[in-house]
Amino acid sequence: MQLKRKKVSVAEVRIASAWFYVMIKLPKETLFYRKDSIENKKERDLAMTENNGSIIVDHLTRDYGSGKGIFEVSFQVNSGEVFGFLGPNGAGKTTTIRHLMGFLQARAGQCTINGMDCWKERDKIQKILGYIPGEISFFDDMSGTEFLDFIGKYRRNPADSRRKELVERFELNPQGKIKKMSKGMKQKLGIVAAFMHDPEILILDEPTSGLDPLMQNRFIELVEEERKRKKTILMSSHMFEEVERTCHHIGIIRAGKLVALDSVESLRDRYVRPYTVTLDTPELAEAFAKDFGGACEGNRVTVTTKQSLEEIFMHYYGGDGNDQ
Repeated sequence: MQLKRKKVSVAEVRIASAWFYVMIKLPKETLFYRKDSIENKKERDLAMTENNGSIIVDHLTRDYGSGKGIFEVSFQVNSGEVFGFLGPNGAGKTTTIRHLMGFLQARAGQCTINGMDCWKERDKIQKILGYIPGEISFFDDMSGTEFLDFIGKYRRNPADSRRKELVERFELNPQGKIKKMSKGMKQKLGIVAAFMHDPEILILDEPTSGLDPLMQNRFIELVEEERKRKKTILMSSHMFEEVERTCHHIGIIRAGKLVALDSVESLRDRYVRPYTVTLDTPELAEAFAKDFGGACEGNRVTVTTKQSLEEIFMHYYGGDGNDQ
């Protein structure tokens, strides 16, 4: 019997080569620390030892020279937690994520996922991981359907029902060629590819980039559903409203160093803005204080407001553009 040879296109060869490269290269409350305790290495080391989180980054350092890189970065994320990783371009977010993905080997410190070393056991980690990169590269000669089929077969987990649900949720039409898709449509395709195999761990780098407000809201709903299912989620984003709605804890990185690490509410409690209002009579002042929860003294009332996450973020950067 003569076997028929299947013609393989150049694009298919490139796809298989690229994904093979990616796969071989990849690999009960969350503890977070205030800025003052970040500087106390003994406290942090003890806390890391006593708590076995799904994601642990421990004194991770990669020095590129000239002050660039990441330095002594430590944080922990447990199952059922959504962790927001904030910082401008060049601050060290992507370098940290690349270590977690197994793209980079730690020069000092370590990072683990479910107790597995992110470099040495990246192949095992990849089986339980969903990833949306900050800049998604696709195989443009494929259609969206062909790409999702390829990813499903490569993972040996087609998960057709989950894939169908995600395609419908994000109103994705995967039939057309990827090269003809808009930025938003490509982003939807990346979201479906990252979530369709129902991973335990999700690493999301600017996941809603290019999405319209309606799709952004649907993505936030998806993240909240996954959190309730005890997924472990690390999300890097420039969308402060998105982070405030989804993340329970955040880390702010500047020039490769964590400058804040705490719950969103704790950070907001620490950064309050006082206002003093003078009214015509003490009676009016007393009524005003009662309505707005202020402190009344004569005809003057002092009220405080919590700052938004964006305002807190700007407190650490202050318009200084010298961060890598």
